[in-house]
Amino acid sequence: MKYTTDFDYDLPEELIAQSPLSERAESRLLIVPPDNGPLIDSVFSDLGCRLRSDDLLVVNETKVLPGRLYGQKALTGGKVELLVERLLDESTALVQLRASKAPGVGTELTTGVGTPLRVLGRDGMFFVVACNPGERFEELLYREGETPLPPYIGRPVEDIDSERYQTVYARHPGAVAAPTAGLHFDERLFKNLAVKGVQLAKLTLHVGAGTFSPMKSEILDQHEMHSEMIVVDDDLVEAVRQTRDRGGRVVAVGTTVVRALESAAQSGDLAPMRGLTKLFIRPGFRFSVVDMLITNFHLPRSTLIVLVSAFAGVDRIREVYKHAVDRRYRFFSYGDAMLLESRRVQ
Repeated sequence: MKYTTDFDYDLPEELIAQSPLSERAESRLLIVPPDNGPLIDSVFSDLGCRLRSDDLLVVNETKVLPGRLYGQKALTGGKVELLVERLLDESTALVQLRASKAPGVGTELTTGVGTPLRVLGRDGMFFVVACNPGERFEELLYREGETPLPPYIGRPVEDIDSERYQTVYARHPGAVAAPTAGLHFDERLFKNLAVKGVQLAKLTLHVGAGTFSPMKSEILDQHEMHSEMIVVDDDLVEAVRQTRDRGGRVVAVGTTVVRALESAAQSGDLAPMRGLTKLFIRPGFRFSVVDMLITNFHLPRSTLIVLVSAFAGVDRIREVYKHAVDRRYRFFSYGDAMLLESRRVQ
């Protein structure tokens, strides 16, 4: 039996990256070889040295929405803060709502510039909120919202965040947290990988604010995983099949890609999928698609550090995180990355 405390570690606060580096690919890269080989300190721009011409790099094309809104209750003037979890349809959204007193169904809200909103109901820890009929919630966010920086970045949002808390290949709006492993890629690195022959494939997983929610249960198997929307299409399924045929490896750029690919393979073989996943990847999980993983360093006791521990082994990840702390790597969203070169064989 595993406990959430099994995935804890000590992190000096000064190692939490508060801003992006001047160049994306200047981040450090900790290479984690298979079979408990010695850890290698590298830089992200040298990623191509660890990949082969028959490999397939899979990225998440989700685009971060300016998903944080500030406002007030229309009747009392009490302040509220809304953080979108996901858009439900054109005019409604599932949100985390922070207020001195939780609003009831039917409560009228207004944004900071006076746009009306209404609370339609609750869904667990979230609220269902609607804007006026005929108005698109996404347009409201682009007009009045701000970049939803994670809670561990202790500074106000700056203009640079609208660009740098976004991958260079972001295409489909819907996330309120960035797929952070992708933040290290720039156009030059993609060109270098293409020259080497590394193939590129794409999927979409709209990262929700639930990714930052701590695990509340002490027993790992009792944790209720948040849901996220994924799209895995026929082209990606075919790209993976061709990679397997030529003896290549499937390299996931981030835990979101792992979750999407393995969700789409739960029935057996990888298949196209469009819908919500609540897959909780934890030690004992049998990976069937992903061979290598590029990922940032994650929060203690988070579902993301649990996922990478399932991939590389709990003891191996403990070793990796201790090394990263000792060598003063930068942690979390704007931090450095690691390359897990092989999944653990169960």
